[in-house]
Amino acid sequence: MPTPISQDAKKSLQDKIQQCDTLSHEEKSTLYGLLSERKRYGLVWEDKPEQAYEQLRTQIPVFTEVPERRIMGSSADAPNHILIEGDNLHALTAMQYTHAGKVDVIYIDPPYNTGNKDFSYQDSFKDEPDWIGREHLFRHSTWLSFMEKRLKLAKTLLKETGVIFISIDDNEQAQLKILCDKLFAENNFIGMFPWRSRTAKADVPFGVSVDVEWVLAYTVGSFIAGRDGERKYFKTDDCTDRWRLQDSTTNKSKNERPNSFFTMVNPRNNAEYPADENRTWCVTVETFPSYVKQKKIVFPGDYPFLKIKRPAFRVFEQEDKSKAKQKFGTDDIQMSVSTYLDDKTIGRTETGTQELRAIFNQTIFGYPKPTTLIKFFINTCRNDSALILDFFAGSGTTLHATMALNAEDGGKRQCILVTNNENEICEKVTYERNKRVIQGYTNSKGEQVPGLTDNSLRYYRTEFVTREISLRNRFELTRKTLDLLCVKEDCYTPRNDLSCQEFQVFEATAFMLFLVLNPDSIDDVIQVIASQTKRCKVYVHSPDADPFSMDFDEICDKIELHALPDSFHRALREFLPDTNTDSVETAENQDD
Repeated sequence: MPTPISQDAKKSLQDKIQQCDTLSHEEKSTLYGLLSERKRYGLVWEDKPEQAYEQLRTQIPVFTEVPERRIMGSSADAPNHILIEGDNLHALTAMQYTHAGKVDVIYIDPPYNTGNKDFSYQDSFKDEPDWIGREHLFRHSTWLSFMEKRLKLAKTLLKETGVIFISIDDNEQAQLKILCDKLFAENNFIGMFPWRSRTAKADVPFGVSVDVEWVLAYTVGSFIAGRDGERKYFKTDDCTDRWRLQDSTTNKSKNERPNSFFTMVNPRNNAEYPADENRTWCVTVETFPSYVKQKKIVFPGDYPFLKIKRPAFRVFEQEDKSKAKQKFGTDDIQMSVSTYLDDKTIGRTETGTQELRAIFNQTIFGYPKPTTLIKFFINTCRNDSALILDFFAGSGTTLHATMALNAEDGGKRQCILVTNNENEICEKVTYERNKRVIQGYTNSKGEQVPGLTDNSLRYYRTEFVTREISLRNRFELTRKTLDLLCVKEDCYTPRNDLSCQEFQVFEATAFMLFLVLNPDSIDDVIQVIASQTKRCKVYVHSPDADPFSMDFDEICDKIELHALPDSFHRALREFLPDTNTDSVETAENQDD
């Protein structure tokens, strides 16, 4: 074992490193780190260089819309969902500007690194991706390097009340748990959900069929899960006459009450409950949807302690409020979420496969997650206007689940998907699936499935602007941020009647958005803003951090002002790798 180095010896070596002219700044920092390294508990791996990360040393990612793939919702207030085609490391970097601290729920289903070449990694020294096999020397290190970079970026996108759910299997579950304990903090670990993804196989190693995958959940602060906002205390833990939805008083028949003779369908799992011919429901087929939407009806399986076989009214006991207040300090107690996932309700991988086959009439994607699984995790957020992110989008289940939930409860949740276009997956699977879900499709049985038309979908690609700082590049970056700004502000309706070559104007319900490309047009912009009744968000191309504040002084009470590209640079600065390009001061004086 090597002899521990003394503090004096360390200081002497640090001085020598500092004085060495043949070492770069990065190399000196690495050596300093090695000298300061201490033994500690945790996960250690060989950090592997990645081409996508190295690209960020010279390039800045932005979003560019593909307008021909835009799908507009049937109403003006339809939620805007976003699909981004590109490397998720680049997309997450650009999202530090558009969505930092805004995301409620992240769900990801990353490559499991099974050793069966389900995970590829392109380092900075190769022209083609390297498919990682079981015998790869750095199999786990490569996967951990890949995941750490992305999870660090994802963490900053979450709200203080946000939560991230990560699907994984036994190949990397242990490593992922320790990595997330480090990135999100061990005390922010919410729980690990076991999900039975398949039924038992016979021909398996050791004679044990591994049928369970895992979903790890972490928060960054104060996330509290809940189930649909239900109160904890019910009248009874069994089914009494007071709970019954069947007409037990008059015993009207289907001929006497035809509107109350219908089949109830549980929107969560499509389970059907036909009415009794001799005792119809207490509600009518017309009022049933509103009862479900207001959560006045519970279904079998909603609560483990509630032993019912038929749908029932939800009844609360008034004195239970005081019990809750006394025990928990509040009378608004929510149902806790169990880590037990009943695969009969949640579904398995075959459920996801059947969903996709119904849409495409063929098996088009391997091992998709069922929408019921994703809906379960989104629902823990208890927010029907939540922003959901999936940056390993694959077949696009997360957006499908988001839109299905909105259709069930009238919510306005928004979803952002990110995926690469390897084997045209983004265009041919992710986009095409959700396009059909929105517009409607004919399923594998030849039945017409109506579309979830109250949703808009916008398609973007990641592109790049050079990081070399010059006047020309600053202007190009400002120009390229137009689509970023629309995404950032969720504002997409162009006001062509107000726009011109020098500035662009967009309108949302509550405000207007201005991108000023030419500061010489500020007087014209001020005139346009002065004639508007809505508050305005103004982004101005500026050579520094000042968005010409004094010029807007007369309307400062009506606007929110930002400088570009300075505000964009500041948002990304700590997430971009070091670069050896010339200093800002030198580059600013270059004449292009």
